[in-house]
Amino acid sequence: MEILRYAIYRFGTMLLTLLVVSVLIFAIINLPPGDYLSNQIAELQATGQSAGVAKAEFLRKEYALDKPLWQQYMIWMGFMPGPHGFSGMIQGNFGWSFEFDSPVADIVGDSLWLTVLVNVAAVVFVYAVALPLGVLAAARARTWVDYTTAFVGYLGLATPNFLLALILFYYGHRWFDLPIGGLMAPEFEGAPMNWEKVKSIMVHLIVPTFVIGTAGASAMMQRLRANMLDELGKPYVETAIAKGMAPSRMLAKYPLRVAFNPFVADIGNLLPAMISGSVLVSVVLGLQTIGPTLLTALKTQDMFLSGFVLMFVALLTLIGTMISDVLLVLLDPRIRYEGRGA
Repeated sequence: MEILRYAIYRFGTMLLTLLVVSVLIFAIINLPPGDYLSNQIAELQATGQSAGVAKAEFLRKEYALDKPLWQQYMIWMGFMPGPHGFSGMIQGNFGWSFEFDSPVADIVGDSLWLTVLVNVAAVVFVYAVALPLGVLAAARARTWVDYTTAFVGYLGLATPNFLLALILFYYGHRWFDLPIGGLMAPEFEGAPMNWEKVKSIMVHLIVPTFVIGTAGASAMMQRLRANMLDELGKPYVETAIAKGMAPSRMLAKYPLRVAFNPFVADIGNLLPAMISGSVLVSVVLGLQTIGPTLLTALKTQDMFLSGFVLMFVALLTLIGTMISDVLLVLLDPRIRYEGRGA
């Protein structure tokens, strides 16, 4: 019951934090002078296209962009009625993309689940690689195993993701016949989900998962190795070995559990970091994720589209942080929690 109360408490703080983040996102998006429609109106007036100016002015009123900034925010979030009543983010209306001339929901619909899929696969790759290699490097410190894993780790950190993407883009197709670009074969785009489409997605995920997850796995492996070495040098390890405990059992029961804490705490930062860091990779590999969409929206000051994408990334961050907090409470008995916090 205590862990349930703590999870409910963390969920409540997550919602409050998301509310504060939404204010910051809306304020930052509106910091540059003008907006998409204002820039368009200025261009149309310069060329004498009165019909286009009238349409842009209509859209300004239609989406409450002619109102004070605080009212725009309240209407955008759905806290107060706009031209169409209560119809904002919390009601499921994500706004209109002026750049693509479509509802934001239609623009990001398929991109959202593909983004989550790619980055969850990358997170699984990071933990699957970093955990065994980090532990192995610490257990075999100052041996060829340690030096080899360190070399691989530094190579992964030093190689830019987009360069690695280009290399695998070419050699993966040449040597292993891996598909080039996208997250599924063209014939499956827009088609209903079936087993053939799932297989196509899984094959297309191989290169993006490796490219996006390499740097994260390298950094986490080095961090876990350092934490493990610190724990292995403490007196309780020598005492356990002196009492005859098997090294493998001792390693898993004590040092790994303690060293694993930062490993779990990184969940909150890993997903959003990968999404923001995979924009260039998505462009290079032609992935149908929200990365290229966010880049276009920020360049054109498409406020509703960029605002929703940034809110989505913030939500992933907060969900990841909440999951890591709850897992840390379960993992480490030294962490105590109460109804009001950890």
